[in-house]
Amino acid sequence: MIRSFTTHINNTKTIKDETLMKATMHKLRGLFALMAVPVVVAACGDDPVQPAAQLASPASVTVTVVDTITVNVNWSAVPGAATYQVMRAEGATGGTYETVNPSVTGTSLRVTNLKKQATYRFSVSAAAPGANVSQATVSSPVVLPGGDESGAKIVTITGAITANRTFHADTQYVLSGFIAVASGATLTIEPGTTIVGDYNIKGSSLFILRGARIMADGTPEKPIVFTSQRPVGQRQPGDWGGLILIGNGIINRKGSVQIEGTGSEAANPARFYDSGIDNKDNSGVLRYVRVEFAGYPTGPNQELNSFTFAAVGSGTTVDHVQALQGLDDSFEFFGGAVNTKYLVSYESGDDHFDMSEGHIGRHQFMIGFQSIQPVPRPGLSGGPSTDPQMVENDGCAGTDCDNTTQGNAQPYTTPVLANFSLVGSGAVWDPAGGGYGMMIRRGSGGLYVNGVITRTGPLKAAINFIDEPTNDRYTAGLLRFLNIYSSQTANVFATGGYSVPLAENGLELGTVNAIAAAGEQALFASIPANTLNAAGSSFNWAPAVGSPLLTGGLADFSSLPSVLAGLAAGDESPNSRIVPTSYRGAVDPAETTQWWAGWTNYARY
Repeated sequence: MIRSFTTHINNTKTIKDETLMKATMHKLRGLFALMAVPVVVAACGDDPVQPAAQLASPASVTVTVVDTITVNVNWSAVPGAATYQVMRAEGATGGTYETVNPSVTGTSLRVTNLKKQATYRFSVSAAAPGANVSQATVSSPVVLPGGDESGAKIVTITGAITANRTFHADTQYVLSGFIAVASGATLTIEPGTTIVGDYNIKGSSLFILRGARIMADGTPEKPIVFTSQRPVGQRQPGDWGGLILIGNGIINRKGSVQIEGTGSEAANPARFYDSGIDNKDNSGVLRYVRVEFAGYPTGPNQELNSFTFAAVGSGTTVDHVQALQGLDDSFEFFGGAVNTKYLVSYESGDDHFDMSEGHIGRHQFMIGFQSIQPVPRPGLSGGPSTDPQMVENDGCAGTDCDNTTQGNAQPYTTPVLANFSLVGSGAVWDPAGGGYGMMIRRGSGGLYVNGVITRTGPLKAAINFIDEPTNDRYTAGLLRFLNIYSSQTANVFATGGYSVPLAENGLELGTVNAIAAAGEQALFASIPANTLNAAGSSFNWAPAVGSPLLTGGLADFSSLPSVLAGLAAGDESPNSRIVPTSYRGAVDPAETTQWWAGWTNYARY
C-alpha cells in the first residue's frame, strides 16, 4: 500500500507548477483518510482489509503531429480511472521520461513547445483514489517536421495520384508506400517543398509512370528535397525508396522488362518500361532537386536507386540535381535519351552514374564524390555494393537483349559525358571488385571528354574498358576517351582480366593524360581533408590556382568521328547541346557563381 502512494508521489517530482503540486497533495491527504476507514472496521472484528484495486493500463496511446512543435496525444479510457498522467521522452529509444501533465481528466492532451525535427515517445498511466496506479502504455516514436515558425502542415500520401495535383511548400508530404503518379496526371511541386518517405512503410517511393509528368522546378534558394523521415543525426541510406521516372523512350531489351526493386509485394506491383517508341518523350522537369538517404532494397539484389530514369525521353528537363547517401546507384539511366546538366552525387552505396540498355543521353557538368562506405539502416536484405564504380556503362546484359550477342544489342549505349569531376574513395574504401573511375563494358560506346578522375585507389585504374569480345564501338567511330586528366590511380587504363588490349586497338591515341601525383587538394579550390562534419560550403569544385584542370580541355569537337560529333551537337531538346571547353572538370574557372552552391547538401547522417 505504501509503495502505491510512494510511486504516485515520485511521479509528481517533475511538476513545477505549485498549484498542481498543492492539488495533488490535497488528493493524497483525502486518499489517506479514506484508507484509514477499513483499518478501524477490521479492528472491530468485521471484514478484513481489502487490497487496493489494480487499474488496467490504457489499451493504446497514439500521437498525431499538429505542426512543427505540437502534437495531440490520445489514449483509450481505463475503467475506474479518475485521472491520467502523461510523460514524454526524447528519442526513438532510451532517454529520461519527464512529466508533461500529472492529472489529465480526459483521454487526450495537446502538447506544444516541442523541438522541430526531434523524435518523441509519450507514455500514459491511469490513477484513481484507492487504486494502484496502472503501468504506463508507451506510444510509437513520432518525428516532428521542420518548417518556418508558423508551423508546417503534414499530409500523408497513401494512394495513387490519378489527377493533377500540387504539393505546396508550406506542407511536408509523407510518401507512405509505393506511390504512383498515373498516366495522364501531372504532379507539380512548389519550390522549397519537402517530401519524406515513410520510415515504417519500408521502400516508400514515388513513381512517375509512363504518360505522367512531374513538374519539380525548384530554385537555388528553395530546392525541392526528397529525404528520410528520420530526424537529422539518425538518417541512413535505405531509409526510403527513391524517385523513379518511367518514359516512352527506346531500350535495347525485348519482352517485358521490369524495373529492379518492383514486384516485391502486392503493395509494390511490378513496373515495366519496355516497348517504348519515342526518345523525345517528356516526363516533366527536375530542377534544383535533391534526393537523400534513399535506395531501399526490396529483396536480395533488388534495389531502388536515388534517381531512376527508365526509358525517359529527351523532352524531359533535368538539371541542378543531387543524390546524397543513397544505398544503390545515385543516377541510373535505362535506355532512353534524357539529357542532364549539373548533376552532383555524394557518397553512393553503389555506382554514381550508371547508363545502360541503349541510353544515348548527353550529360555535362557532373560531380561524383566518395570518401566512405555508407552504413545503411538496420535489417535490410542488402547493403552497399561490393563493386561500386564512379561511372558504370553497359550495353545490355541478359537473355532478353535485342541481339543474340549482348555487346551488339541495338540501339547501342552511346552517351556523351563531358566535364566531369570524379573523386573516388581510394584507400579509404577500396572495394575488391570496384573502385574504378569508369567501367565501360559489353559493347558500350560514347564520348567521354574534358573530365578528371582522381583517387581511385592504389590498385585501380581511371578507366576499365571491357568489350566482349571485340572493340567494335571504337572502330565504328562510336567510342572515344579524350582530354581526361587522371591522378592518384595505379593506371590510366586497366590491364589484364577481360580488359581489351588497348594499345593494339588504338584507344590510347586519344589525349588521355598519364598518371599525375597531384591529389584532389591540388586539383580543386577546396576539398576538405576530413569530410565527416564538412559543410556543403566547404566544397569548391573550381580548379585550384595552378591546377592542371585550368587547361587541357578539348575546345573543338570538329575532329570527332561524325556520329559522336552529331551526339555532342545536340538537337532542340532540353540540355542536349554539349559545349566544348578549354578546361577540364565540372566547373568553368571563369565563372563567378558556384553552380552547386546553396542548393546542394553534404551530410553524413
